[in-house]
Amino acid sequence: MAGNRAFVIAGAGLAGAKAAETLRTEGFDGPVVLLGDETERPYERPPLSKSYLLGKSEQESVYVHPQGWYADHEVDLRTGTAVTGIDADGHEVALSDGSRIGYAKLLLATGSSPRLLPVPGADLEGVLYLRRLQDSDRLKETLRSASRIVVIGAGWIGLETTAAARSAGVEVTVLEAAELPLLRVLGQEVAQIFAGLHTDHGADLRFGTQVAEITGSDGRADGVRLGDGTLIAADAVVVGVGIVPNSRLAAVAGLDVDNGIRVDAQLRSSHPDIYAAGDVANAFHPVLGQHIRVEHWANALHQPGTAARAMLGQDVSFDRMPYFFTDQYDLGMEYTGYVEPGAYDQVVFRGSTENREFIAFWLSGGRVLAGMNVNVWDVTDPIRALVTGGRPVDAEALADPGVPLTDLVPSPGPSSE
Repeated sequence: MAGNRAFVIAGAGLAGAKAAETLRTEGFDGPVVLLGDETERPYERPPLSKSYLLGKSEQESVYVHPQGWYADHEVDLRTGTAVTGIDADGHEVALSDGSRIGYAKLLLATGSSPRLLPVPGADLEGVLYLRRLQDSDRLKETLRSASRIVVIGAGWIGLETTAAARSAGVEVTVLEAAELPLLRVLGQEVAQIFAGLHTDHGADLRFGTQVAEITGSDGRADGVRLGDGTLIAADAVVVGVGIVPNSRLAAVAGLDVDNGIRVDAQLRSSHPDIYAAGDVANAFHPVLGQHIRVEHWANALHQPGTAARAMLGQDVSFDRMPYFFTDQYDLGMEYTGYVEPGAYDQVVFRGSTENREFIAFWLSGGRVLAGMNVNVWDVTDPIRALVTGGRPVDAEALADPGVPLTDLVPSPGPSSE
């Protein structure tokens, strides 16, 4: 038992590791217990579908901290040890090894899990998901031996996997229920650019499709049958149809759960001594004025710092704008901001969409809701300033590469409304 001064962190991924780091950086000298169900020490997930999957980086590069960091900073890291229950009133967690640990404050950084495909054959050998390090290793090995694969889902994971497979010379058929890839995230204007990117690199994109079953022989997947009866042969099937927050522990413990663990701007849950950060947190964003749950690396990197400081009693709130990035073939992209589907009325492009060197801005009533820079660099700060400025921007000037973005950032002052 670590004692009632212990700060316990459930989830030993990037978010959990950064929370432990912040606690020590901020001078907390009490026990810190970091619990994770994986056998690996905390690592970052973006390389698993990017550089690590492509064989461009070594395994050691994915870890958040060097091997000895946890012992050096007196962080009790317990891998292969899942939290199985929370006694919120008793300030204890139950562990998979049968033991219990008391805590003063608890951070839930339990992340998310791949959404499973509910069709016959989904449990066959050769049906792959990409979430953990071992998943990336398995997929990397598959891309070495396969000649053709099917990717179900044209979201970020599906498209990054497609790019890796095509770069390895593997034939890829992408199946997507929507009419374009990333349609819900980017809208039609920008989604079609990503469709063109993958078509140009030889991927077979099929939209408006419904998967009826994954076919197989001798217990191994050998194809996908669509709702219209079409059969697509494959050596393996990669499923990327989204993720779901790992919030069951919180729900059973009686915490407020709605599309993740609902927390305030300090990342505090409905129980004053329990916090949440990363994929699992549906957090109130003070700039956007609403609860949002962001499933991207930047949240797992930055939110835990706010949560850890709040656990220490500091007056802090998490107000960073959502940010994510992707690398596919020769396209690199960064996105800053937040746009709900259908919430914008205009997309403004600056640069060349044909050459895929541009910035796209999503606007509503002249206000910039989000910006995405594609193969254009060192513009994240002015894009963020435009998003947080909260005032109308001239669309013609926004589209003109000759007008510096910094000149368009609204100066502080009263709203024009």
